[in-house]
Amino acid sequence: MKLIRFGNPEEEKTGVILPNGNRLDVSAFGEDFDEQFFGSKGPKRLSEWLLKNESNCPEISNEIRLGSPIARPSKIVCVGLNYAKHAKESGMEVPSEPVLFFKASSAIVGPYDDVILPRNSKKSDWEVELAVIIGAKASYVSEGDAMKHVAGYVLHNDISEREYQLERLGQWVKGKSCDTFAPLGPYMATTDEIENPHNLRLWLKLNGETMQDSNTSDLIFGIPKLVSYISEYMTLLPGDVISTGTPFGVGLGLDPQKYLKAGDIMELGIDGLGVSKQAVKA
Repeated sequence: MKLIRFGNPEEEKTGVILPNGNRLDVSAFGEDFDEQFFGSKGPKRLSEWLLKNESNCPEISNEIRLGSPIARPSKIVCVGLNYAKHAKESGMEVPSEPVLFFKASSAIVGPYDDVILPRNSKKSDWEVELAVIIGAKASYVSEGDAMKHVAGYVLHNDISEREYQLERLGQWVKGKSCDTFAPLGPYMATTDEIENPHNLRLWLKLNGETMQDSNTSDLIFGIPKLVSYISEYMTLLPGDVISTGTPFGVGLGLDPQKYLKAGDIMELGIDGLGVSKQAVKA
């Protein structure tokens, strides 16, 4: 199942994308795609509801805005330096265990919304990432059981202001949490839609030029390890997001370095998870 949320910001309704590409309004189901939904086997219940009610669901126009496919989660846990080549281009050692940081959930926007550069930003950067959506509460779970706690996957552009992140006392969360710095979507694909999340091409273009082009097979720490590891330090709640890291090709790693400016267009995608596109504005 492919889940979407559509409509004006803060007023999104729920929908699904059918195998034929049609988009249906399923707001009559009566639940948002949030912690309560994912924590109560929501995708399974929605699928069963659709069997009886699909013919009564209105179609959604392609002209209507898509928001984030999940409602604001309790947290976004990000993994740094999780591709070996990205660690190298960042001038950092390959980590011996996952590097974790938070991204504020207030940074979430839709897949085609504008990205707004924060005031005094000098080094805002792009990062295509595979994000994992938690489907069941996870605390001290084993790697063997970790995938039972995953509801699905979503495309994430983990935009980062490098000066805030690295040059102001090295506090990563400041460079990651600016408003609009977490475009998610266009849809969330449930786990049955993705045969192998560890073999997905992911890419990003800036103004039509390919900047990132890699595969999740290059992840240093795979999804079972990440879910298990993070659950040792905090409880993961249904609907929470784990962003698994970005491959090489970010602006920070270029020589000379290159950063986002007003007027730029980012386009990015992951196999099976669609394509998103954001315009950059001051």
